[in-house]
Amino acid sequence: MAAVTDSDSEVFEITDFTTASDWERFVSRVEEVLNEWKLSGNSTGKSSKERGDYSSGTWEERSQEINFVDFKFSITHYAFVQEHENNSNDELEEATFPIAMQDLLCTYNDFPPRAHCLVRWYGIREFIVISPGANVEAIISESKCNLLLSSISVALVNSGCQVPMFVQIQQKWRRLYAGECQGHGVHTEFEMVHLRKVPSKYNHLSGLLDIFKSKTGYTVHPSPPINIAIRFTYILQDWQQHSWPLQPPDFDDLLGGEVGVEEFGKLPFGACEETISELHLSTTWPELTEGTVLDNDVYSDLDPLHAPHWSLRVKTVEHPQCLLGDLLKELFKLRGRKETTEEILGRASAEEEDKDVGDISSALSKLTEPTATVPMSKLSVSNMVHNARRHIQRHRHTDGSPLGTDILNSILQYLFPDAAVDKTSENKTAQPNTDAKPSKNQNTDDLFIQLKSAPVESLTYRLALCMCLVNFYHGGLRAVAYLWQEFVLELRYRWENSYKICGLQEDEPPDLRCCLLHQKFQMLNCCIKRKQARDHISKNPETITEIANQNTRQLTEFTAGTSSGHQAVSLGKSVDSWSDSEEEFFECLSDQGDTQSTCARREKDSSKTRPEGRMHPYNNMTLLNSSELLFIPVTQEPAPMTEDLLEEQSEILAKLGTSAEGAQLRARMQSACLLSDMESFKAANPGSVLEDFVRWYSPRDFLDKETVNESGQTVVEGHLSPRMKIPGNIWVETWENARAVPANRQRRLFDDTKEAEKVLHFLEGQKPADLTCHLLPCIIHAASLKLKEEEAFDNIPSVKHNIEKAIAQASKLLQQINPDYGNIEECIDFLITMEMVIAQFRSLKTKLGIAEAENDEEREELKRFLNSLLEEPEVVVNGAGQSKIGGIIYRLFMNVQDTASLDKETGHRKQGEEKDLFEVDSQTPDFPLPAGREILLRTCVPRPAPYSKALPQRLFCVLTRDEFRLVGAFSSDTSFF
Repeated sequence: MAAVTDSDSEVFEITDFTTASDWERFVSRVEEVLNEWKLSGNSTGKSSKERGDYSSGTWEERSQEINFVDFKFSITHYAFVQEHENNSNDELEEATFPIAMQDLLCTYNDFPPRAHCLVRWYGIREFIVISPGANVEAIISESKCNLLLSSISVALVNSGCQVPMFVQIQQKWRRLYAGECQGHGVHTEFEMVHLRKVPSKYNHLSGLLDIFKSKTGYTVHPSPPINIAIRFTYILQDWQQHSWPLQPPDFDDLLGGEVGVEEFGKLPFGACEETISELHLSTTWPELTEGTVLDNDVYSDLDPLHAPHWSLRVKTVEHPQCLLGDLLKELFKLRGRKETTEEILGRASAEEEDKDVGDISSALSKLTEPTATVPMSKLSVSNMVHNARRHIQRHRHTDGSPLGTDILNSILQYLFPDAAVDKTSENKTAQPNTDAKPSKNQNTDDLFIQLKSAPVESLTYRLALCMCLVNFYHGGLRAVAYLWQEFVLELRYRWENSYKICGLQEDEPPDLRCCLLHQKFQMLNCCIKRKQARDHISKNPETITEIANQNTRQLTEFTAGTSSGHQAVSLGKSVDSWSDSEEEFFECLSDQGDTQSTCARREKDSSKTRPEGRMHPYNNMTLLNSSELLFIPVTQEPAPMTEDLLEEQSEILAKLGTSAEGAQLRARMQSACLLSDMESFKAANPGSVLEDFVRWYSPRDFLDKETVNESGQTVVEGHLSPRMKIPGNIWVETWENARAVPANRQRRLFDDTKEAEKVLHFLEGQKPADLTCHLLPCIIHAASLKLKEEEAFDNIPSVKHNIEKAIAQASKLLQQINPDYGNIEECIDFLITMEMVIAQFRSLKTKLGIAEAENDEEREELKRFLNSLLEEPEVVVNGAGQSKIGGIIYRLFMNVQDTASLDKETGHRKQGEEKDLFEVDSQTPDFPLPAGREILLRTCVPRPAPYSKALPQRLFCVLTRDEFRLVGAFSSDTSFF
């Protein structure tokens, strides 16, 4: 029984070897990716003998994520896109091994200035890299490295892919890769060695040649030649011999002391520090052989001055401090501040404001719709808004002012050149000064239209400049808030005292092409203009008689040639019609019944007795129902509108809906101006009909035809257009409801008092953050003009193109109702970059001595070279050290070496080691020790046996002070070994 129990308890484990392991699944996944990218198969047909520019050409890159169990990898494919591919039959016959092996021997793209490190080291145009994913530990252990290498080897063989594949190992900063490339009967291994210090044995060409020969088994006789390419890089970073090329600003005047008026009209420009960090000179010997050059631990033939190829690279300072850039950045930061002006300046709390200041809307309603119990004489601006003004001025001097008195006066004088020094003086003249006008250049400058800003030298443009400078130099946010408060107070003073605002277009309504803040200033100026006209008439009533006499003489001259009957009728009715000035408006008070009935009786009697509000006859036309001349009436000007008022009006009209009642109400609201013009026309032309009005107001809607009657006279017969005869036409209804009221006694279409208070209320409620958003278009406009001005001085084509590109991008953003300020910030950063480029150009121009060029041709050549330095990663110096530019570069290095030699001699003398100065100078080299040396060795030898096929072999060596790197590609024949 015991034996049976033991046999039953035995357990047999069966291993299923048909199940794929984790390693096999990983290899299979790599093969799937290669097939998806269509990289499997022969790639010899892609061979091209044309020179490819690896630096400026186009590289394609695609990647996918793959897993080895729970370890994430990223597999990436890099490929250089060739514009022309040559797939001729002859080439296919010659291309017997993969394209990557051909690239190993190619000399067209040695030392590319900008490329992937594997491209620089191996010269290949297509490769695949498998690297650990993000936040994954590096592959350090040797077993894991070998496992990955075996995986890619199997995947390449199974898929038939001939594109080289690499695996990134060790820490990423070391840039260590291992890989291989498979072909038909050939195989290439890619290996690397990375050390921190250069072994003394391999610190020269002869030692590196020994390594290369030993690795390739260089035993064939006769020995194949070894192609050698060498590049030494020298770094110049000592600028003591060259002064800072940009004149530094006078910070004492900007940060303290007196500030001139003209300083507020200029944006600062330029770098506050050196923008060029280093100059890298690379001297290259492109094609050498082992017997033509000697470089060992004792002697070297590699003299940089006699190198056949020179190239120069510029290393710039990252994010140098630039005046214009800092100015723009600091102003843009204000956009994120949420404090109000009163909170910033330490004003009273919101509860006290509610006690002292009433709702502005109630004040406006009292101004525009007074009750019968309030006398008209008390409805002045001062009486309505004195509480608001007293609240604003209450604590103006309680705390220390963020801006000094001198600075504030200078700013206000710059913004308002027509302002007197003492505004409170009783002797100040009441006649406004409107001589201050924007610059003439604004007529030809349409940049403000593109950016929706404001014309150059306008009030808004100047305000933007002042806000920038005050924010950056004179106190930041608090100073901005204080200046804005003083600015609004100045505007209110000008409104109440009827002084026009200088720096705005004369007698123009708000320009919707400009920013909203500029439109508000223009609206306030329109209100001041209307107020000035009324005040002038009220203070000078004798001008009414003068206007009437003047127009009587004009009408007499006009009607001298007409018939006597017409002359008598027209003349008798036109003399009195001009007794009322076109600028004298009577406020119709709907709440006062007696006044309203009096006006109605006056209008009724006037329509029966005499015409009013005439200007002059219209094209010698007569009324249809009488023989009297048709006169053009004096009409009210349409109410100017800003874009926010237009948007508000559109929203109100849209809310009325599509019902019949809503449509009728909408039409009535839109016909207010039409009603005013009809009433003026009736007053000027008693007995007129709708057809008469249409002939003057909309001639296309009156279809007339001239006919000859029985007596031989030409008679005009006509009728209204079909759209005027539609039932319920708004023109017909408005004509029937219109009364004969001249424009000077109509209710004003544009209530300047109400609109001015609305504008001032809008301005007073702006936070510094809101003000910044309103002024941003003007700031970008001013910065663009400054950059254009500075660029024109140096003529830098790339900067000019980029400025236009930035302006076009900003134009698209600023024309939007709600612009994306994130994109605007990117646009500002782009403009700041252009300032840095200009500063870099000027620094290089000084260092290379363009001003000292002998003639214009030489100067232009140097400028083209500098432009290339700023645009390209590396520029070839034509003629190397024997050219004019090469001589300039040579002198820069030589001067630094001489300075270093003198410093060294001074140090020796201090230590008591006196030496002959001439002897020291004679031993001083013209160039310092190279900061980096790159040596490239290539040959084609059979491996692994002498009878194997001759295949490409390559060794790239990098020697610097802190790095020694050997990058090898060694090919073997797998068919005959």
